[in-house]
Amino acid sequence: MAGFRSFMDLALDEARAAGARGEVPVGAVVVDPAGRIVAQAGNRVRELRDPTAHAEVLAIRAACALADSERLPGHDLYVTLEPCPICAGTVSAARIARLYYGAADPKGGGVAHGARVFVHAQCHHVPEVYDGLSAEASEALLRDFFAGLRG
Repeated sequence: MAGFRSFMDLALDEARAAGARGEVPVGAVVVDPAGRIVAQAGNRVRELRDPTAHAEVLAIRAACALADSERLPGHDLYVTLEPCPICAGTVSAARIARLYYGAADPKGGGVAHGARVFVHAQCHHVPEVYDGLSAEASEALLRDFFAGLRG
């Protein structure tokens, strides 16, 4: 990918901030077709008492509000963890062009694992998917967070 620039470092910053708030450390960043960051968020499920307040959903909502549209064609989404089925469905509905994610999620993922939302005939839009971006850093954040809960 000539000229590729990753925004995963910012997604990791959002994940760290989420973890510091006691949320599962997942962060997301939405980038417009010109390469500008238009939204970023970390999980806020506990804070907002909202089971849909995942980083991806919050970032996509903010980007849609800024674009004054329910769709984000040409936009990229960077997220530290493989999106769950809720988030994968939101990515599809928003018409995100490219999805980049870090850690795989064999238990709750909805892209490469579990529901595999993008392979179903009912999925109206399938983004390009790139996995494993900053996977080690993403996995370490999650591992440390959950070890702290058990310890």
